[in-house]
Amino acid sequence: MMLTQQFPTISPSDILFVFALEAEAGDVFTGMNTLFTGIGKVNAAVALTKAIAQQRPKLIVNLGSAGSQRHGKGEVVCCTRFVQRDMDVTPLGFARYQTPLSDTPVILEHGHAIDGLPLETCGSGDSFEINHGDAPYDVVDMEAYVFALIARNEGIPFVCLKYVSDDAGSDAADDWAVQVHLAAEAFKRVLFSQPVARLE
Repeated sequence: MMLTQQFPTISPSDILFVFALEAEAGDVFTGMNTLFTGIGKVNAAVALTKAIAQQRPKLIVNLGSAGSQRHGKGEVVCCTRFVQRDMDVTPLGFARYQTPLSDTPVILEHGHAIDGLPLETCGSGDSFEINHGDAPYDVVDMEAYVFALIARNEGIPFVCLKYVSDDAGSDAADDWAVQVHLAAEAFKRVLFSQPVARLE
């Protein structure tokens, strides 16, 4: 597994694979340490906090579907920066995306890069976004910010891979319904494929 190469001191049993939905995992992760949180930031926070208290994993890997206007459907990207895209308290004088009275930066940085994958900023929020225009993120989902924040606060290494299921545009909902079932196979290719030896 690619993760055990990048994190050689962490055994596979100490890796927690976190998904919002079982459809994003398919049968690929059967027998592995998986957590299905349900959709949205509240469900994500409750489920992951409980799992950490019970298991204390040494690596958290979030795998899930996401929309992007920058990357094509079927691509897998690695997110290492996160924005809470539905946090807006600008009427009280705070910057957009800033959590009031918190030391958490607008753009939360926490996560390991994976060789060969584009690095992106993920905007998480409790809405199915179909137009993010000039926002400071290129990928949109509904949970990753929470996973990254909790992992950072708990001092646990974090990897976040997103399968681009739609273009975050007007056809996003229909695209997502078709593409989400292909995510598991894409993650399998990234995480479990062995490099091909080159002939001299």
